[in-house]
Amino acid sequence: MYPSIFNDAIGPVMRGASSSHVAAAHRIGVLARDYMNGDFHSVLVEYDPNGSLEPTHESQGSDMGLFCALMGWDVTDDRMEVAEDHLKAAGKMVEIRIVDYGASHENTYKLTLTSQTDQVCMIAISTGGGMIEVIEINGVKLSLFGDYYETLIFGDCPVVTADYVLERDGLIQVKSQTPLENLPDGLVVRTMAPVLPIGARKDMCVPFTDSVEMQAYNADKGLSLWELAVKYESARGQISEETVFEKMRAIVQILDRSIEQGIKGTAYEDRMYPAHAPRFKEKMASNAFMDLNLYNNVILSVTALMDVKSSMGIIVAAPTAGSCGTLPGTCLGVANALHMDEDQKVKAMLAAGLIGVFIAAKATFSAELGGCQAETGSGSGMAAAALATLFDADLETCLGAASMALQNTFGLVCDPVANRVEAPCLGKNVSMAGNALSSANMALAGFESLIPLDEVIVAMHKVGQAIPCELRCTGKGGLAMTPTGQALYKKFNC
Repeated sequence: MYPSIFNDAIGPVMRGASSSHVAAAHRIGVLARDYMNGDFHSVLVEYDPNGSLEPTHESQGSDMGLFCALMGWDVTDDRMEVAEDHLKAAGKMVEIRIVDYGASHENTYKLTLTSQTDQVCMIAISTGGGMIEVIEINGVKLSLFGDYYETLIFGDCPVVTADYVLERDGLIQVKSQTPLENLPDGLVVRTMAPVLPIGARKDMCVPFTDSVEMQAYNADKGLSLWELAVKYESARGQISEETVFEKMRAIVQILDRSIEQGIKGTAYEDRMYPAHAPRFKEKMASNAFMDLNLYNNVILSVTALMDVKSSMGIIVAAPTAGSCGTLPGTCLGVANALHMDEDQKVKAMLAAGLIGVFIAAKATFSAELGGCQAETGSGSGMAAAALATLFDADLETCLGAASMALQNTFGLVCDPVANRVEAPCLGKNVSMAGNALSSANMALAGFESLIPLDEVIVAMHKVGQAIPCELRCTGKGGLAMTPTGQALYKKFNC
């Protein structure tokens, strides 16, 4: 399956601390609710103690995401925090258990919904940036990514028009781009609608799959990185190039509003950090610290987005919620400070999205699998390409900027204090923004990246896999295990 800019790299639009937790859990919950057609009286959520969700499912929002979906609410609904209360008020029995069921993936969700006449037990994994895969339903092994209408037929399958008809153990799995219609009476059928913004299809074709193929494709075209991004996503999603551009425009507008909200100030009781962006804005105006020119505007924008995330405001996981400040804060911070127009911002974010596609294809955005280099590190590489695009750099310069930025992130660990996506996440987002700025300037000045982007991505992934699990978003190492880190854990998780 080919990654998509809007599925894998830029998005989803969401609330909450973590896309691997909130957004992924929400998508899993939507699919389970669809299977039951919204009819269930009890909810059982099981987390394996050997995975990363056991210590983080509450503090990073997995439970909220699931319960919000089960209420039938959107992932941006401002009632998400109290979704469990609403489920219980609606007469649903809710239970969370820690059970060793032999989960094979760090981010494994096991969700069971029961009604008077039916039950679904769904096992799914979160693969980073809100992306998921359902790997089992009621004991039947399958693969479901939320990019098709998925119809499960129990018994003989009638003749249907679909992309794929797959025989499973006791059922038929049908993948189609539209709902199946005119099915015979008497069939036992369960249908789940897509949860991803860009769907899939049989015989999908894209113009290239990595930067080497992209450069070969572009040899006689002379297109810029953002134009190549439009070509790729148009082919990937079978949508017009104008639609691609306008989808990114909508995301840029959301991000600009979130930055404005963060600068004005945010309030939320259950957070470790106060709102930092307003005080940083005040210090900028008073010349109370070093004049770093554009970098201070970037710090302000990155901090504003992180403040909004920590206050359950609406953000864009770009590429993840934990790294939601690095790319958009850097790109839009510079663009806004230099009074660039909206089209320039859209082009820069498209360029970043294509770098994200290459990362998604060869590595991961999941900190549970690759440490923070997979999140803020990836965001930094994407941001460097976005900055080069803002200054009309050619394709090779944009790729060089991304390569150099990623090279500087190897080994970056994920050690969230108190299992919350606040500290040291804010500092890492700001630092990786600085890395993007310096890398972009180096590339614009003609510095050589030396190692090609594709090779850097593969090497980054190998380094991430070598990081001990204690330093991959489990809260079991690094700053999380310092005396102060443990004291904060007790304070916020009592």
